[in-house]
Amino acid sequence: MSWFLRIFTSSIGKKQIMAVTGLSFCGFLTMHLIGNLTIYWGHEMFNAYVEHLHAFDPLIKVSEIGLLGFVLAHISTAAWLFWGNFQARPIRYAMKKRAGGRTLGSSTMPYTGILLICFIVIHLLNFHFVDHSSRTVHQIVTDALINPFYVIFYVFAVIVAAVHVKHGFWSAFQTVGANHPKYMPLIETASILFSLMIGAGFGLIPVFILMTN
Repeated sequence: MSWFLRIFTSSIGKKQIMAVTGLSFCGFLTMHLIGNLTIYWGHEMFNAYVEHLHAFDPLIKVSEIGLLGFVLAHISTAAWLFWGNFQARPIRYAMKKRAGGRTLGSSTMPYTGILLICFIVIHLLNFHFVDHSSRTVHQIVTDALINPFYVIFYVFAVIVAAVHVKHGFWSAFQTVGANHPKYMPLIETASILFSLMIGAGFGLIPVFILMTN
């Protein structure tokens, strides 16, 4: 029990929670993107993919609960770390927030995180918590993404997500012990490629829907 408490009370432990949950989200985004790409093959293929997922509905429900738990752990730990850092340097924070080689991703992580929370809530309200009895999932997606204003918002949110995961990806590997001169350049390159995959992969879908409907 003592080691469990140390994880949640120590700075290193909190960062490890952030790393594990963050990498889990990267895995989820990858699988989610692979499924979403079926929309390029038409409504039949996309709806068939969704129906295939429904065959594993009990497992999906358990996964959703686990993912929600990871989200709550990630957000609460991030807020805890941010507040702790703020209290540790309340005066110098504004002076040094761009010092020490900080990148756009690292310096904006709390703010991009907040924007992503807002986007996720709106995304769920538009695609998940809607009536599925009278429309197929493809119709639900199409009805939302033929609105150019929503497409602009969606693409902006995806760019924010790409910036967030670019820093979070390599930082997570660094936290779990992959901080080695031999591996970090490869991990940093992988973080760039992964962020581009997330940005382009998710961002082009609403543009495609808007242009073809």
